[in-house]
Amino acid sequence: MKQLSILNWIENNRRIVLLIFFLMMISGSIFSQKLWTLRDCVEHALENNIQIKKSELNNKVNKANLLQSKLDFLPTLNASSGYSLGFGRSAADFTYVTQTTKNLSFSVNTGVMLFNGFAKFNSMKQAQLDYLASKYDSDKMRDDISLRIAQSYLNVLFSMELVEKNKTQLEVTNQQINNTKKLVKVGTLPKGSLLEIQSQLAAEEVNLISSKNRLNLAYLDLKQLLEIEASQEFEIEKPSLNVDEESKIYASSDVYNVAVGRLPEIKSAELRLKSAEKGLSIAKGLRSPKLSASFGWSTYYLVPKYAYDPATQTVGDQISFSDQFSDNISKSLGFSLSIPIFNGFQTSTNIKKSRLSVINSKFDLQLAKNNVRKNIEQAYSDALAAFKTYNASIKSVTSFKESFKYMERKFSVGMENSLNYNTSKAQLSKAESDLLAAKYDYIFKTKILEFYMGIPLSLKEN
Repeated sequence: MKQLSILNWIENNRRIVLLIFFLMMISGSIFSQKLWTLRDCVEHALENNIQIKKSELNNKVNKANLLQSKLDFLPTLNASSGYSLGFGRSAADFTYVTQTTKNLSFSVNTGVMLFNGFAKFNSMKQAQLDYLASKYDSDKMRDDISLRIAQSYLNVLFSMELVEKNKTQLEVTNQQINNTKKLVKVGTLPKGSLLEIQSQLAAEEVNLISSKNRLNLAYLDLKQLLEIEASQEFEIEKPSLNVDEESKIYASSDVYNVAVGRLPEIKSAELRLKSAEKGLSIAKGLRSPKLSASFGWSTYYLVPKYAYDPATQTVGDQISFSDQFSDNISKSLGFSLSIPIFNGFQTSTNIKKSRLSVINSKFDLQLAKNNVRKNIEQAYSDALAAFKTYNASIKSVTSFKESFKYMERKFSVGMENSLNYNTSKAQLSKAESDLLAAKYDYIFKTKILEFYMGIPLSLKEN
């Protein structure tokens, strides 16, 4: 019946169903037609990456621990109730009788720690430091993923340019084949020259296929970082990226001075050190006396229980529940002082381990600073080397272009053989590929330095 009602509704609301389907198709096409910028990719990854989501869950756990450390200052409060049945002989009014008794009891107890060597206070501070450190750990993960996205994005751009370069080479070779056919036909060049050019065309077709495969793999790597399915339509924006004639590389010392004060891995290591120091304070607090206070309230109801008059030694009526409840109330107030004297050197061992933990945290902080310094120095050296390689590649490409033009003119009139022509063309192709690689290597290394300086990742169009 439900299926029939659904079908009837669809039949009666065809326009609505078609409209919903149309909107779904439009939304899918909009997604596929969108050109993703580097900023879009970074933001999408930060919102959808599973590792980041897991780190955020860990932050929530640490936040819950922090809240619990604050709630530990509150006094404890517990209530209990008990019910029991008794069978056989029991004492009743100074005599033993065989009877069944029922006992109902109530009690409430509360307690508070007045002093325990500031262990709770230091535990709260330690939980607060651990929570902040975990947030910086999450930020560090975000930074790492952002840099990986930038590298993968630039790899796609490099692969796209490589495909275009190979297509251009293929067009030039096809044109040259047509010219060579004419020269062979009139007898200016031997037929072997045409065969060699055709073999060069086959090799360039393989290069084009390889570059397209490289582009597909680069897109796949970027999709996986973005948590997008491989079958999903996806295309990035292709900005016009140029390298300035003069280097704009930040000095490594300037980058480090800024980075060491803002990078989350440094902040996290500093907070871990403070947390370890609080852990040492907690361990030392175990040597202090502990003072606690407690308060208790209880009452009970016993069946049967009768009123007894000692003067006349007579037993009266059974005492009611309300009378017993009020008559049997008892209260207690107590203080407890615990002084540690000897516990198998556990406290001393914990203090030693906590001191070692502090030293280890200091090493971790120094290692974090050293790693940042090394990464910045490496990025600076790589950017400088890439810039020099880029400038040298420009000169090399210019030289090989002129050489190839001269070779192409001579080959076209039969003054050069196909072997020298192919060699000159291959040299130009390699120089252009080296130029592309140096260009994107330089751009990525400069983006790393800018990222350490706190500049958001983006590719500006020129």
